[in-house]
Amino acid sequence: MTSPSTATTLAELEQRAAARRDRPSYGHDALIACDRLVRIFSADGVEVQALQGLDLLVTEGELMALVGASGSGKSTLMNILAGLDVPTAGSAKVAGCDLLSMGSKERLRYRRDIVGFVWQQTARNLLPYLTAVQNITLPMQLRGRGRGRERADRAESLLRMLGLEECRDRRPQQLSGGQQQRVAIAVALANRPSVLLADEPTGELDSASGEQVFAAFRRANEELGTTIVIVTHDHAVASEVRRTVAIRDGRTSSEVLRRTEVDAATGLESQVAREYAMLDRAGRLQLPADYTEALGMEHRVMLELEQDHIGVWPDDQPRP
Repeated sequence: MTSPSTATTLAELEQRAAARRDRPSYGHDALIACDRLVRIFSADGVEVQALQGLDLLVTEGELMALVGASGSGKSTLMNILAGLDVPTAGSAKVAGCDLLSMGSKERLRYRRDIVGFVWQQTARNLLPYLTAVQNITLPMQLRGRGRGRERADRAESLLRMLGLEECRDRRPQQLSGGQQQRVAIAVALANRPSVLLADEPTGELDSASGEQVFAAFRRANEELGTTIVIVTHDHAVASEVRRTVAIRDGRTSSEVLRRTEVDAATGLESQVAREYAMLDRAGRLQLPADYTEALGMEHRVMLELEQDHIGVWPDDQPRP
């Protein structure tokens, strides 16, 4: 015979199991969802883990930046999201497309319809023998989308939105670097992608041209609702977006969220930025190096669960 206490315990376990079953899956409402993403490269018998269980969620309509040191894994992540590379393990989904299970034909359709891409090298984005308007209509022709007049109207609309009307009949060599990158954005937007990816799009530009290019990204985000993810080393660009995610050693390490606050007394607006450490799906947390070095934390630390926080101390220090 089951005792009342045992019955209660079994009922609680069943309730918890039911709650877990009913809990929405990770990233169910995100446009981009990377779950414990792994990418391993092998060269001359040596394996390099470019991504080591990376987690990332991006909601529809976001304009965000990815930052990180060279070799951190951010470019590998962008290549995976662009459909140019395939993960080794984990899960990566963009607009409902599973990037691990797609075949070659599905991957081609994905690159044509779902995602647009802007490279750092201005010459890589445009065909040199086509004018700006011809470069923009080409992706629509390859996709078989619309008729000639419809394609031209779409191209003209994008040129107007990005302030490039006077460049429609110019070839790339007749454009400045900033104008080339803005035309490249129009090319990437031609087929109305769900996501626009940009890898260091201002890396070869001066600050004034870089500002114009970023303004073009913002306009595309605001007017078209396109979700945009930008990899950048440019702190000026990173500070202009609401959300900046830092990648370190193949994982998301920290996140900066910015919001606008209005002073109740003066009515003046100011931007407030708050940095957070990222806790991944495996429970791992990357502590900032300047924090651990200041306290001499190495190899292991002591943890203490408090009512409203977790305490972390060097292993050779007494707990406060």
